[in-house]
Amino acid sequence: MPPDPFFAGPGLDRADHLRANPAAISALAAHAEARALAWDNGAPALDPDGRLAWQAIEGEPELFLGLDRDAPRFSALPDGAVPIDARAHFTLLTMLRTDEAPTFAAALSLANWHRRHGFCSVCGTGTAPNRGGWSRACPSCGAEHYPRADPVVIMLAEHDGRLLLGRQPHYPPGRYSALAGFVEPGETIEAAVARELFEEAGIEVRDTRYIASQPWPFPSSLMIGTHATAIGDSLTIDHNELDDARWFTRDEVLSALAGESAAPFQAPPHSAIARTLLEHWVDGLK
Repeated sequence: MPPDPFFAGPGLDRADHLRANPAAISALAAHAEARALAWDNGAPALDPDGRLAWQAIEGEPELFLGLDRDAPRFSALPDGAVPIDARAHFTLLTMLRTDEAPTFAAALSLANWHRRHGFCSVCGTGTAPNRGGWSRACPSCGAEHYPRADPVVIMLAEHDGRLLLGRQPHYPPGRYSALAGFVEPGETIEAAVARELFEEAGIEVRDTRYIASQPWPFPSSLMIGTHATAIGDSLTIDHNELDDARWFTRDEVLSALAGESAAPFQAPPHSAIARTLLEHWVDGLK
């Protein structure tokens, strides 16, 4: 069986029942085994073994990440002036241990949300972290704001045993991946898949099926992996979105996943759900 998506997995026990109890959160912060997540250049820091780096708690931590068995895990809010860029942190993802990835994604997504939501969207007043950092409260109008994940469809379109893959301008040379796009208000997943494939590649599809999902904390998306059957294979590429798009056979995808020098394209990295989708496809798991 192909592996689960990189950022999938249970991560920490989020202990939601404790978030609304400030006294309980303070007691957890004073626990002998409580630790705070270390940050480096706007992202969770890693030790040389690719594990999240934890340190002693100093002051009152803003974010309660959850429980690692009985050990409380917290985080301060990193400097909001430091930008987050998925490409800049690609090396970090190649080092990150798989079992640490869910906690990395939760912490970074939550920090990204706090960076961007310092003011109330109702009245404009500055807000403060609440519920252990899992919401922000407005002291003026009383509104409470909660983190959101932006749904993104990412899809394999198949026609007569071949897959449609594309490349965006910022990809490394030779990299091709699954097409993707944000789900718009009022859309179903199936409608978003059909719209994105038609807009970017000019193809119509049917029989959209869900495969797997993955958080993507740059800044805070939920990637919804799907497979769809293309009605035809004639492409009309939107070059505002894609540098190129083309059909690849199963043998060509296998060659790329194996990292062969003669492969016709470079496969997505292990941290991307596009790689998981390709691995499922070549194994016949749609």
